[in-house]
Amino acid sequence: MAPQPKISAFSAAFPPAPTFTDANLPSQKGKVIIITGAASGVGFELAKMLYLAGGTVYIAARSTSRCEGAISRIREQTEHTESGKGNGKGKLESIVVDLADLATVKLAVERFLAKEQRLDVLVHNAAVMTPPAGSKDKLGHDLEIGTNCLAPYLLTLLLEPILIQTAKMAETPEGSVRIVWVTSLLHAGSPYMKFEDDGTPAVLAKLMDNYMQSKVGTAWLGDKFAKRLGDQGILSVSLHPGLMRTELQRHWPWIVRLIMRILFNKGPVYGAYSELYAGFSPELTKKENGGHLMAWGRKAHLPKEVEDGLKSEAEGGTGAARKFFQYCDTETKKFL
Repeated sequence: MAPQPKISAFSAAFPPAPTFTDANLPSQKGKVIIITGAASGVGFELAKMLYLAGGTVYIAARSTSRCEGAISRIREQTEHTESGKGNGKGKLESIVVDLADLATVKLAVERFLAKEQRLDVLVHNAAVMTPPAGSKDKLGHDLEIGTNCLAPYLLTLLLEPILIQTAKMAETPEGSVRIVWVTSLLHAGSPYMKFEDDGTPAVLAKLMDNYMQSKVGTAWLGDKFAKRLGDQGILSVSLHPGLMRTELQRHWPWIVRLIMRILFNKGPVYGAYSELYAGFSPELTKKENGGHLMAWGRKAHLPKEVEDGLKSEAEGGTGAARKFFQYCDTETKKFL
């Protein structure tokens, strides 16, 4: 990605108004989009926008009831809303996949592939943040690393063929097939990853540190797939969607949630604008492949510590991302 101007800490926390919203979004008729964690919050709002724009939107969530409930609510909330794109509303479909259980991912992908011939945009929106100490996924991984990194990594590997197939279709516009990796405000706190002697990411005890290191891993995965799939015509970008009120803070102490609501009073629709920009803005081209974006839709840069992890020690970096990728490969290979 071409060098981007640095964004101040204040601007990162309190962004200017979005410049790309659903009002700017062209018709998505004929496009297929998967959004993980779309049963509520930011993902739900994004799904609603894309449905109204005519897209076929797959709501990915951990249970049939959550998927079907979200689809029902979107239909209810848009019942009297005209599409505005001239081609009518799109389609809403469900993918039941539990990102805390790697064993569910392949079956979910197989069911999707049995129904669709293309996939234009994959949005890794789902995440878990600061669950109770000691929380694990179904296979015993730290819950935040498992849900925020391992499952999205596996899901992307399994969907690679259809993403490549879509990018090569004659009717597919250049740069429109994308993978969006939702991170966090990596410029805050300590953006690093610590490892145990066996190469497993260490579980960090301090509030938010464990979550933040999982989001460092997410950013690294965005870069990995940019390098892996860029020559196939696919854009992969990481994104800080913004500080706002969502269900993601449900595990926080009530006083922290209250402060969050006072300081950062934007609702999840603003995070959806960020994801909309990352997935659909024509401003992003192959020059931005592997890049980082920030709320509410701006080109940005990763913190130096995160970029250093992407470099080998010979290149002046730490080589941490390579170690993390080896861990991801080891933990997911039997589920491919």
